[in-house]
Amino acid sequence: MPGFELFGDKEKAEVEKVLDTGVLMRYGFDGMRDGQWKAKELEVALAKRMSVGHVHLLSSGTAALTVALASAGIGAGDEVIMPTFTFVASFESILAIGAIPVLVDVDDTLTLDPWAVEQAITDKTKVVMPVHMCGSMADLGALQAICQKHKLLLLEDACQAIGGSYNGKPLGSIGDLGCFSFDYVKTITCGEGGAMITNNKTYYENAHKYSDHGHDHIGNDRGAEQHPFLGYNFRISELNAAVGCAQITRLDEFIEIQKKHYTILRKALTKVPQVTFRRVPEGGVENYSFLNFFLPTQEITRKAHKILDENGIDACFYWFDNNWHYYRKWQHLTNLESLGKLPLEVRQGLPDYSKTDFSRSDHWVGRTISCLIKLSWTEEEAEKRAQKMASILQELL
Repeated sequence: MPGFELFGDKEKAEVEKVLDTGVLMRYGFDGMRDGQWKAKELEVALAKRMSVGHVHLLSSGTAALTVALASAGIGAGDEVIMPTFTFVASFESILAIGAIPVLVDVDDTLTLDPWAVEQAITDKTKVVMPVHMCGSMADLGALQAICQKHKLLLLEDACQAIGGSYNGKPLGSIGDLGCFSFDYVKTITCGEGGAMITNNKTYYENAHKYSDHGHDHIGNDRGAEQHPFLGYNFRISELNAAVGCAQITRLDEFIEIQKKHYTILRKALTKVPQVTFRRVPEGGVENYSFLNFFLPTQEITRKAHKILDENGIDACFYWFDNNWHYYRKWQHLTNLESLGKLPLEVRQGLPDYSKTDFSRSDHWVGRTISCLIKLSWTEEEAEKRAQKMASILQELL
């Protein structure tokens, strides 16, 4: 199994159970997989950790967002408000169901600006989708108030912030729906996979049916069960779920390591007068997967990013020039470049992003450097990195 050597003994043991069970099934000894339903086991563990009533595993974080939207009945022509700074999967999941992604500015949290959200609401708006980028959260209190006022759904994309919290509640559990990604760059990984969480039973029932060809899972004969509505295949594999079963038990361990390394770096950079840090909303606790800081200007920030890289400081990202994460390089969205014909609702309803003013976002993202916090560092390595970064920035500024 490619990459299998990267996991610990717990992960290997869980996967070996599934592989052994697969051999038994091949030779006719099913025994209900000998009890090894790893997806269900991981769903139970996630529900407990995230303090929610329902969890459904999917094949990826993108699939989780798509299924979450579909489960709430979002479809052609409906508008979903999302931030300019995210991953392309955010608008891909919206377009996949024929809905319209409405981009709005971010603020100094590097997530949705509540003021901008309020200005973007129309009679077609159905969902506000904050994306908790780089380990920290949107101003969820303000966004909840907006959603309640306008009777909108709040869908949390917590794919980059699992383990963080807001007012004591796990990120992802605060909105009507929440989503996670478990791909190989996330804090916990299944290799690939995702999850949708909710306290709404109807959304959960819709989700597990929609993600498995629309069939209702009543009984134990998939060929005889009914199809209440159209669906597709977004199922997670048992092998991926098996890895996740071990990884979820280590989430708090990973968060503590990230917090230790994050704190070392932040303490060093705090001594550089012109370095400031992203705002974490009151009541919020990061998952410490990134240290995000601002420099005085775009020009200085771009130069700092280049010098850090030249001096061997890897995994520092300048999102402003990034193709994946910031609206400036999303020409395929702006120009609606698609292999096939897009729905009429999308072609007629998508705003003209080539003429949209996102200078408020540029003000923040253009001055941001995000430093990935690695689990593999030793404390000594983190200290050396912190001092080197501070020295480089001090000399530049």
